[in-house]
Amino acid sequence: MRRLDLEFQPRRSSALAWSLLALGSAVLAVLLLLQQQLQSEQGELEARVHSLELKLGRRPLSAAPQNSTASREQAEQLAQMRSVSQQLQRPWEQLFTMLEAMPQEDVALLTITPDARKGQLRIAAEARDLEAMLQYHQRLERSSELRDVSLLNHEVVAGQAEHPVRFNLTATWEIGHARP
Repeated sequence: MRRLDLEFQPRRSSALAWSLLALGSAVLAVLLLLQQQLQSEQGELEARVHSLELKLGRRPLSAAPQNSTASREQAEQLAQMRSVSQQLQRPWEQLFTMLEAMPQEDVALLTITPDARKGQLRIAAEARDLEAMLQYHQRLERSSELRDVSLLNHEVVAGQAEHPVRFNLTATWEIGHARP
């Protein structure tokens, strides 16, 4: 019987294989050199474009890299701007229309201080007497826009002839079923 030769990789390599390897290496080296040359040309061209844009005034000077303090301050300013934006987007007109539409024969509003961030409203007013103050408080409680109306304080002004009552109220300002 004849001996079987099961060697899958022959030990001899042909000249063709070596020449293909050399050719592939040469092509790779040429391509790498070409890439480096193109990258350096691109950098030079970008620098020229940047300098020309600066001369024409089309591109602002690039800012220096920010340190952590500057980026923290910028984040705080951004948070403040978002807060102001949210407060401006509240339906203020609806709130003021509701307050103006309430009967106020015996009550004069002195100040209205809304806090849109907390969704609260503080009202300082003056009533002809205690009964008028309590009726106004009840009307605010029955309104659909306000919840948790609370009387903070009141005082009878003894220095005036009619003895009016000055009082402060707080309320939670709501829109529908959700807070603004």
